[in-house]
Amino acid sequence: MKLLRVIPTIDPRSGGPAEAARRIDAELLRLGHSVEVATLDAVDSELGADYPARVHSLGFAREGYRYSPALLPWLRANGERFDAAVVDGLWQYPGLAAWRAFAGGRLPYFVYPHGMLDPWFKTAYPLKHLKKWLYWPWAEYRVLRDARAVLFTCEEERLLARRSFGLYRANEVVAGLGTADVPPPDAARLAAFHARFPGLAGKRLVLFLGRIQEKKGCDLLIKAFAGVAHHDARAHLVMAGPDPQNWAAALKALAAERGVAERITWTGMLTGELKWAAFQAAEAFCLPSHQENFGIAVAEALACGRPVAISDKVNIWREIEAGGAGWVQPDTQAGTTQALAHWLAATPAQLAQAGTAARVCFERHFRIEAAARRLATILAEHVPTGRMSPTPALAPGDVHS
Repeated sequence: MKLLRVIPTIDPRSGGPAEAARRIDAELLRLGHSVEVATLDAVDSELGADYPARVHSLGFAREGYRYSPALLPWLRANGERFDAAVVDGLWQYPGLAAWRAFAGGRLPYFVYPHGMLDPWFKTAYPLKHLKKWLYWPWAEYRVLRDARAVLFTCEEERLLARRSFGLYRANEVVAGLGTADVPPPDAARLAAFHARFPGLAGKRLVLFLGRIQEKKGCDLLIKAFAGVAHHDARAHLVMAGPDPQNWAAALKALAAERGVAERITWTGMLTGELKWAAFQAAEAFCLPSHQENFGIAVAEALACGRPVAISDKVNIWREIEAGGAGWVQPDTQAGTTQALAHWLAATPAQLAQAGTAARVCFERHFRIEAAARRLATILAEHVPTGRMSPTPALAPGDVHS
């Protein structure tokens, strides 16, 4: 199959959609499919250098909406080279351009909302929701209505999507999502992490890894940690991630006000070996989000055998709770405090048991291989007979690129 992915940006700092696309595309290539990406990153961007598939960076004329006069002509000129197109995200120009290029034509297109239809946004940002309502009937409603399928990462996301707009019509399909397996623990990697962040060795670490932003509940986490830190002098919070809203300074002031500034380490964005070392060093992972479509970092923590303390607004919470892979609480200060209290009160044997359950939960629900195969099957079911390009057979050990 020849797949075209249309996405606003592949910058990993932008969050979930870019990271999900990167991982799915790498696995699709491994399975023998062909993938190209049309993105509105700057024409001279180097973001595509380490992307697994071929990237066409077309540039944009407006930040935020990311309008690009180059995108629609490019889609119309190149669409016939592909068997299917996948659009990632809503509320930006790529979805409208794909609809204008492909709706009613021979090339089937599909849309991943990536949680952007969650009703939480309606209550959290009512003025923004009003602006979206003005845009919805003539743009996003049609983009979803005319897609061959709207792809959701889990059942919870699919159900929530129906509650944002009264005018809603879509061919809903749960495609799933996941992450690749993680590298095994490594003593040298852990030593490098402790050298980079001295003072963390010997501490009981709880790790937050994600963007520093309101939606992620970072303020709840700091307040909750301040409420339980006195139970164990070794307890320490690691806040890892980019700060796109310049909120970290206010959060550090909050930590100082609550008396835990010296017990929180701010690492900035961690990638590669340092990221895996952070998971290895931590006893548990915490994400008290107010809204989280999937939570790739949660799946990574499970793959690392780390129990997770999450809110019930992380859409994969049901699988985690059922598997005993962590502690699920409401997205409130009291709920987050309770989740961290469970972590601190756990004995080493209980933590080990929860870690084993976390790994089992990952194997059962969140492997990227299963998600990629599911996506390929869904796309193939909707490609017109006779249009599908052949998928080359993979010899043992071969990887197509």
